[in-house]
Amino acid sequence: MVVESYSHLPVLPEEVIHWLDPQPGGVFLDGTLGGAGHARLILDRAPGSRLIGVDRDPAALAHAAQVLAPYGDRVSLHHAEFDQAAALLAPLGITGLDGMLLDLGVSSHQLDTPERGFSFRHEAPLDMRMNPQVGMTAAEVVNQLEEGPLRQLFFDLGEERYSRRIAARIVAQRRQAPITTTTQLADLVRDVVPGGHRPDRIHPATRVFQALRIYVNDELGQVKRGVVAAIDLLKPGGRLVVISFHSLEDRIVKQLFRARAQGCICPPRLPVCQCRHQPEVELLTRKGIKAAAIEIEKNQRSRSAILRAVKRCR
Repeated sequence: MVVESYSHLPVLPEEVIHWLDPQPGGVFLDGTLGGAGHARLILDRAPGSRLIGVDRDPAALAHAAQVLAPYGDRVSLHHAEFDQAAALLAPLGITGLDGMLLDLGVSSHQLDTPERGFSFRHEAPLDMRMNPQVGMTAAEVVNQLEEGPLRQLFFDLGEERYSRRIAARIVAQRRQAPITTTTQLADLVRDVVPGGHRPDRIHPATRVFQALRIYVNDELGQVKRGVVAAIDLLKPGGRLVVISFHSLEDRIVKQLFRARAQGCICPPRLPVCQCRHQPEVELLTRKGIKAAAIEIEKNQRSRSAILRAVKRCR
């Protein structure tokens, strides 16, 4: 499969290399390969290194195979989800990683490919699956979930204040005919939300589409499982860099990092530590790292990116 239309600018490229600190001869895993922009940076910065590339989107892998072909056997690509990294490494004879990168969320290519159904800017089937070979589509979710779960989905995953009205309208609409396209859903939400759509504000359907995408792809579950698995795969001194694009992802990453960086877990009333619990990682970024204005000007996707990094304790 040739993917000529795949365009990609890696977000926070300098920051990724700084905090991942790839060294020659190391073993690295890019768990969200996408356009392979970060992967190329890692391979170029660390001569003789090995990179395992993982993505659940076949189109991303097809493009990455072309981009990374010049690196030969330094690269191996795998169609999988990043929380399955441990199972992928064992057959390769890899017992630990010097570094791992997770660039979370939807890719620019997925958003810009109308038939994938991620964007309401184009008329397309309401799909939203990052791996189009498995799982429920967004249309199936919208047309099958009861009103209560739909309302909760929009509220929890989209932080949508009008979730009750939107869910009720969806249920009323689908009694007449199924909701099957992106523009059908976007127009429905726009008509329900007070004030409609103003050019100076985000589209009223933005949060609903975000919630559906997160639900369809189990993105938050992936983050929880994937970050824990990644830390466990790091060699002593190995680094994990995670880029998030919205508060729900970033909150999970921040909490997991802090929990694994915690030392003593004895009750505060004990005068002397008895648990002997040791931190598993060192926090490299106390606060999330954001893109500079000059990068945001070149790549609008970077404006909401937040980078966090940890190092496995020795």
